[in-house]
Amino acid sequence: MTEFVDLDVVQTAGRLERFRISAWAIEARELMKLAGPLVITQLAQMAILTTDVMMLGRLSTEALAGAALGNTVFYFSWLFGLGPTAAISPMIAHILGGSPNNRAGVRAVVRMGFWVTALFSVPLMLFLLFAKDVLLLLGQQPNLAEAASQFVRPLSFGLPFSLGFQVLRNYATALGRPKTSLWVVAVTILFNAAADYALIFGHFGMPKLGLVGSGIASASSYTFCFLAMTGVVFASRDLDKYRIFRRFFRPDWSKFAELFRLGMPIGVTMIFEAMLFNASTLLMGTFGTASVAAHQVALNVPSITFMVPLGIAMAATVRVGLAAGAGDLKGARLAGTTALTISIAFMSVAAVILALFPHHIAALYFSTNAAKNAEVLALTAVFLKVAAAFQIADGIQVTAALSLRGLKDARMPMWIAAGSYWLAGFPVCIGLGLGLGWKGLGVWIGLAFALIVAAILMCWRFYFLSRESRQAG
Repeated sequence: MTEFVDLDVVQTAGRLERFRISAWAIEARELMKLAGPLVITQLAQMAILTTDVMMLGRLSTEALAGAALGNTVFYFSWLFGLGPTAAISPMIAHILGGSPNNRAGVRAVVRMGFWVTALFSVPLMLFLLFAKDVLLLLGQQPNLAEAASQFVRPLSFGLPFSLGFQVLRNYATALGRPKTSLWVVAVTILFNAAADYALIFGHFGMPKLGLVGSGIASASSYTFCFLAMTGVVFASRDLDKYRIFRRFFRPDWSKFAELFRLGMPIGVTMIFEAMLFNASTLLMGTFGTASVAAHQVALNVPSITFMVPLGIAMAATVRVGLAAGAGDLKGARLAGTTALTISIAFMSVAAVILALFPHHIAALYFSTNAAKNAEVLALTAVFLKVAAAFQIADGIQVTAALSLRGLKDARMPMWIAAGSYWLAGFPVCIGLGLGLGWKGLGVWIGLAFALIVAAILMCWRFYFLSRESRQAG
């Protein structure tokens, strides 16, 4: 029996397949144009923190420990204020996706972003001034609580400027100008290093202030970063044309309320994740000094690899938001899927490297010749192998979560984070680490389990909300 092939159908199918590949390639190119500078900016911000740690480590072990405690309190406060600023990118993307020339809408979002930042900064700064009392209530040693307070009090004055920078950074990112914040952060690295060197150790004619000097240097760096970014906005034709400081005291209560409605769940979501890792550090403290040291080093490595999918995810927020604002759920799904694919590809490579070379990576942080470091090196290598296992899940969960942010979906991801980290992951940390006596390995398996659950649920939520049948309905 002769079979007849409809050549028109075959040709049409071929054209559709080429169109899909072309659409993915275009989306990947646009995504990476945004993501590249964002990834480098995230790594640069880690360089600022690394500078502080290295400088204080040279001052004294107590100073380093005090600053570490102080930074924990500061970071907790900063996350509360960060949530509303993180809502700026998806809100602007939705506005421009639906109406590319709506300058008034963009200006109102940024203006209200500054209003919310000012509103949050006052109580958060007051909270930071009582850092010593907070740490004493948490059972910390009095000398370390006092050292942390010396660092945090001057640092608190930099909080509003740090949040103000995030407002401008998210504004620039939403307009497709992420390189502006990259150059500002790059210069801030140098500013922070010089300020630390001068104020901690008393160089360049400045007084030797130790921990207090480090807090002043960091606060000054946040201020410099904000002022420099403001200058860049005024100097850039693409950013200045929106006149974001025009009629600064005119309220837009609908935008103000939306920043709270979208931003608060974002902030709480980040706190849920951050507090899980802080709690894991406290658990490690019950297993001895070697476990804590290995834990801190092992966390630092995946924190660096995490910056890449985080930058990709931040770009995905804008790309998904632009498509969603235009009512194109198919385009939103393509943007999210593209970001997920690239994140998975990078984290797969990172996973292989961590799995194959855990001892070599651990040796970068410790002296392999010292017999006293043998236990720490061995534990670090074990933890890094577990980190290799959750690399892909970590990349998926952050990319899916920020793609959902582009759909203006923040409340459900908050509950997913709560369930994944605290109802799933933390009980496993306790059960394996303490209950079964697996100690640090059990805690790390619990962290991996939390990230895997979060990755599955965040992905499901994104694909559920971006399905075309929902748009048709």
